Amino acid sequence: MPTTSGHTRAIRASKVQGTSVYNNEGSSIGTVEDIVLDKTSNKIMFAVVGFGGFLGMGEKYHPLPWALLNYDKDKGGYVVPMTKDVLQAAPAYDIEDLTAHDGDIRDKSYSYYKVNQDW
Repeated sequence: MPTTSGHTRAIRASKVQGTSVYNNEGSSIGTVEDIVLDKTSNKIMFAVVGFGGFLGMGEKYHPLPWALLNYDKDKGGYVVPMTKDVLQAAPAYDIEDLTAHDGDIRDKSYSYYKVNQDW
């Protein structure tokens, strides 16, 4: 199924990594650092968006349900439909922890952002 902006269904992870992410106010909030996959269901668990640090220090990583990221061609990045305050209050982790808790982090992320679970 195409994205809401009409883009193709398939994309390589290498094209996504490093792409800027903006909030719905148009402010840059960070970049897609990685994508976490569920090896048993063959689905994307979440996108890992890094923001809040300075020169790699103190940065936290936010697991965002993939469905929240909508690519905006004019911005050359993804836009998430929420304010900076909502994003700053969202669950955040150290990068190593994102794959250490199986689906627990995914479940918390989907619940926080009120995204329907697709598994």
